[in-house]
Amino acid sequence: MDTTRLLSGPRLAPASGRAPKALIVLLHGVGADGQDLIGLAPHWARHLPEAEFLSPDGPEPCDMAPYGRQWFSLQDRTPSVMEAGLQATLPVLNGFLDQALTQRGLTDADLALIGFSQGTMTSLYTALRRPRPCAAVIGYSGALLGAPTLARDIRSRPPVLLVHGEDDPVVPFGAMAVASQALRDAGVDIETLARPGLGHGIDPEGLAAGLAMLHRHLPQAGAA
Repeated sequence: MDTTRLLSGPRLAPASGRAPKALIVLLHGVGADGQDLIGLAPHWARHLPEAEFLSPDGPEPCDMAPYGRQWFSLQDRTPSVMEAGLQATLPVLNGFLDQALTQRGLTDADLALIGFSQGTMTSLYTALRRPRPCAAVIGYSGALLGAPTLARDIRSRPPVLLVHGEDDPVVPFGAMAVASQALRDAGVDIETLARPGLGHGIDPEGLAAGLAMLHRHLPQAGAA
């Protein structure tokens, strides 16, 4: 992977019309792209008027479909192979985040990462290994990769919210409990929300829980 390649994708400027006081970065699932998750931004933007939303496209074309992007390949789902893919993605995403924050005069304390499915895996892996903790990580319908090496590799412990549908046919619902225990063991402040009857998706209750998390940990985003 070319680590010098700059990520790009859709954005939503702060509803206040002013320079952002917080940055919320949305990471899509495999086979989608930034357009898939930027649609969440308007649900939160009116409550977080000082936040800017970015939804970058994954760095690779999806290798399992003739469309969409991916953060790493899922053709081989051996945990070590998937983690190797994440390790390759890490400098690309970190470079994007560092540049985005610097351009806006913000720091990791002003940053929240929100992921869906593979985007959750990528958000967790990245946030826990950045030199400084971001304000919050919110993961929908995802899983924690790299748990066996987490105690050795963890550098930051941002608060995490995981939301998962109990009827998810893609990423097993049990992945939330596994991730929660591993994060708790690593000293991470973790909250979980199980959604009965929900498949592989995000529902209004999950959106509301995400908004509450952002309000608690990015208070500057809601400033008047």
